[in-house]
Amino acid sequence: MAIALTYQNWSENSVAFPYSDETKGARSVLEWAYQTYSEEELVYASSFGAEAIVLLDLIHQVKPAAQIVFLDTGLHFLETYEVIDKIEARFPTLRIERKQPQLSLEEQAADYGSALWKRNPSQCCQIRKVIPLQETLTAKKAWITGLRREQSPTRASTEFVNKDEKFENIKICPLIHWTWDDVWTYIKEKDLPYNSLHDQQYPSIGCFPCTQPVAADGDTRAGRWVGTSKTECGLHDR
Repeated sequence: MAIALTYQNWSENSVAFPYSDETKGARSVLEWAYQTYSEEELVYASSFGAEAIVLLDLIHQVKPAAQIVFLDTGLHFLETYEVIDKIEARFPTLRIERKQPQLSLEEQAADYGSALWKRNPSQCCQIRKVIPLQETLTAKKAWITGLRREQSPTRASTEFVNKDEKFENIKICPLIHWTWDDVWTYIKEKDLPYNSLHDQQYPSIGCFPCTQPVAADGDTRAGRWVGTSKTECGLHDR
């Protein structure tokens, strides 16, 4: 196993991957990741959205027993839990953990007031997503996400391998060159299960109180935190 690239020994441009192949570099990145890091040093934090379905299939090809974590906020759509069940049935060797925050929704309401997501969505995300991921990554050297460059201006400069200042970790993004059409072509060709809300104009799916459908030609993340300036849950802030 090669010496692992870590937050502490980070070196800019120390790894590079061609992206002219049929997966636009994604499979090569994943093969490098699972050759570089041990099973216990690397985790994929999955939202189980459309990009996640592609990544789960590719990861299963490279590392059938890979560790996956889903940040179970307790506020996800029923359809999201349904697709997780389908993925577990399709890929039974993947080790999927549904990680919950330390505070239940009832405890959060008692400490911060009811429906915190309406008054302070960033604090709600911090409690229910950021801190749980931080707890997971404490024991990891690297994590995988499904970010794509075309998703938003804040993601346009994402590289395959990134120094993650937020979690002091290595963040690996195999799908940066994929388009929305690439994602759906792959899902359809492979006949993979996916969240049925995608068929109801929900391109990006988070917690149900903070996610709405978008216009057919709208930005893929336009349905998240509508009416606020918030564009990210906090996992990918710099």
